[in-house]
Amino acid sequence: MSDLPRKAVTRTAKLAALPLGFAGRATWGLGKRIGGRSAELVAREVQQRTADQLFKTLGELKGGAMKLGQALSVFESALPEEVAGPYRAALTKLQEAAPPLPAATVHAVLAERIGEDWREYFLEFEDKPSAAASIGQVHRGVWHDGREVAVKVQYPGAGEALLSDLTQLSRFARLLGPLVPGMDIKPLIKEMRDRVSEELDYELEAQAQRVHAEEFADDPDVVIPEVVHQSDQVLVTEWMDGVPLADVIAEGTAEQRDRAGQLLARFLFSGPARTGLLHADPHPGNFRLLPPAEDREEDLEAPDGSDEEGAEAGPWRLGVLDFGTVDRLPGGLPGTIGESLRMTLEGDAAGVYGLLRDEGFVKESIELEPDEVLDYLLPIIEPAQAEEFTFSRGWLRDQAARIADPRSPAHQLGRQLNLPPSYLLIHRVTLSTIGVLCQLGAAVRLRDELEAWLPGFVEEAEEPAFRPESQEPEPESVPEGGA
Repeated sequence: MSDLPRKAVTRTAKLAALPLGFAGRATWGLGKRIGGRSAELVAREVQQRTADQLFKTLGELKGGAMKLGQALSVFESALPEEVAGPYRAALTKLQEAAPPLPAATVHAVLAERIGEDWREYFLEFEDKPSAAASIGQVHRGVWHDGREVAVKVQYPGAGEALLSDLTQLSRFARLLGPLVPGMDIKPLIKEMRDRVSEELDYELEAQAQRVHAEEFADDPDVVIPEVVHQSDQVLVTEWMDGVPLADVIAEGTAEQRDRAGQLLARFLFSGPARTGLLHADPHPGNFRLLPPAEDREEDLEAPDGSDEEGAEAGPWRLGVLDFGTVDRLPGGLPGTIGESLRMTLEGDAAGVYGLLRDEGFVKESIELEPDEVLDYLLPIIEPAQAEEFTFSRGWLRDQAARIADPRSPAHQLGRQLNLPPSYLLIHRVTLSTIGVLCQLGAAVRLRDELEAWLPGFVEEAEEPAFRPESQEPEPESVPEGGA
């Protein structure tokens, strides 16, 4: 697959074949079981074939199909291990790469959007893309002033493809339910449809990235590339090296995992407080783990030339990419989130219930027991209770199973709760970030970030302020003889 299929009928046909494929494999599996193979072995093979077809199709089509695949990929941690195994490899393929557009198509877009003399803007331009996403792909180059740059080129026909894919996918969203236990896929697809115009507007993306780059310019922990040039369907930003977060998930050290997790949580909560914007596409392909600032232009080697980990100086930093999807929050994250978290941790069942009713999480026609609501919330916010919490696939699977099991009180209560539209994107971004933290298996001091950045979490606290030092908070001293 070398080009983005533009005709709706072509894309619809490919997506429409997915449910037929699911049904065909179920029939094939039944035949295998009748033939004497164990149900477990057959189920594993059916799951593997399903994953291969589903995510191969989503990746090839790019557009809304690939975008949904990337959104789902961060939730593989919630699947039972016997199911997650076959899916994991196929899911993660979507996080960093997709089949590229041919060079001729890329050149045509650059000529149309920058000008026939587009090559004069670059000292170098690599025709082979370095990365591909749902609506565009990135090429590495050197700008005319010598800066290394990332050139994002939007796929021709991307808008039509996004809308066509998401419309078709919504028709069989229920078949995707097992991929994310306890989560309704249909509202996720609808929210993506509602934001298509923003996703395609590189001017809006450039504005959001400039705001972040300016605010985080001197930040010791988070790095945002500056915007170099922007035109319709083309966005040029500073190039960012580093270790892709997908690689940290796959083979990173415990130190790298914990550092990445801490900074990911920090960016989630500090971004809205500092910029009034929420980065709303937190899948691993949009993050890099970067060496310390003082080592950016040096090879990270020990004095004897070996690549020893001990040669690295200072903490790793988090690089953030892709600001095409943001939520505009002029006052930062809503204070209701911090207040309800604080009240839940304090065991104030009546206070939490009243706040949720006022904000529309419990509709006026619904009556619930405040203590039951508290019992529903407490396991979910466990990471905020501890001084340090280790996120894991096991923990997320337990939460997903508790909410997804129709026999559980949590499932029955959850079905009666309502998610107001103004909280939908915040909710998805938070869940996605938790999914990535669980993929990392990171030990994170989440409560520190909530206290520093989340309005309402600390009662009568002043507005969250920028933490000027990169050092992590020192542990409290313990008297001799233990606590």
